[in-house]
Amino acid sequence: WLTSDNMHHQWLLLAACFWVIFMFMVASKFITLTFKDPDGYGAKQEPLILTAVTKVEEVHVPEEKHWPEEFQPTGKVFSGNLIHQPLVHMERLELLRNVCRDTALRDLSHTTVSKFVLDRIFVCDKHKILFCQTPKVGNTQWKKVLIVLNGAFSSIEEIPENIVHDHEKNGLPRLSSFSDSEIKKRLNLYFKFFIVRDPFERLISAFKDKFVHNPRFEPWYRHEIAPGIIRKYRKNRTETKGLQFEDFVRYLGDPNHRWLDVQFGDHIIHWVTYVELCAPCEITYSVIGHHETLEDDAPYILKAAGIDHLVSYPTIPPGITVYNRTKVERYFSGISKRDIRRLYARFEGDFKLFGYREPDFLLN
Repeated sequence: WLTSDNMHHQWLLLAACFWVIFMFMVASKFITLTFKDPDGYGAKQEPLILTAVTKVEEVHVPEEKHWPEEFQPTGKVFSGNLIHQPLVHMERLELLRNVCRDTALRDLSHTTVSKFVLDRIFVCDKHKILFCQTPKVGNTQWKKVLIVLNGAFSSIEEIPENIVHDHEKNGLPRLSSFSDSEIKKRLNLYFKFFIVRDPFERLISAFKDKFVHNPRFEPWYRHEIAPGIIRKYRKNRTETKGLQFEDFVRYLGDPNHRWLDVQFGDHIIHWVTYVELCAPCEITYSVIGHHETLEDDAPYILKAAGIDHLVSYPTIPPGITVYNRTKVERYFSGISKRDIRRLYARFEGDFKLFGYREPDFLLN
């Protein structure tokens, strides 16, 4: 009986041992499944995540957004090469180069890079930018952008209007203020741009601003320049009206206009040609913006210059940049064809260089 009882206990002990071993094996398997290496899990899942992202990008990014790497906007100027830009900007620069090579238009497209030109170009050394001022195309706003970039004010909203054009206080140095070697270095290395507008519409804007509205802080336009133009170009000397657009056109179209220009000094910047202001055939500009497409061009210029993360171009009121054909035709309706043709002959370089059509009323 004792032997039988001992054997029973041995079997129970052996069964218990097997049960413990079995439970240990189950527990080990559970632990392995539950606490499997997270890196291994992530490595297996990562390709799926990347594939999904790639597919989303392919669906939502338009094909025309994919540009060759050498054309990507960098905000830097390359020696002899174009920065990446939308097709329209590339075409503008190509047109400019072609017209500059046209010997028949050489007198209308080329000028000397004189102090007069260098006085028009404002410098932002901090971000390596040069901006050529072409009045009556929204230049005040661009000057505000550069004033902020130069650090004179922290935001565009803080800049007092009377400071923008005060070059003693606005912190915008002119290119003419540097030595010859420093000027050459900046012209070669910096991002350079300016803005243009339909030449005849710009002249209308200049006439209205300076001779019709005539701000009180600029009395010389009405009291000195206007009388000088009237004395030389008004046909009916008995009229006592102020300067008329017809007088203005006759003055601008006169091949001998420089006789008065010298007397008027730098005030002529509001109506002289873009060629005379910025020397576009002598200076290799990075971008030429158009006032008529400023809503698109302004953000592009900021991005191309590498400053879009630092400042924004001020909000453009709706419709202000649209070319007003009716207004232009109305202003020129009372002008003789002879005077209009002479005016166009002077500004033909601006029309051709920047792709503006010859006015329809000249073709009729």
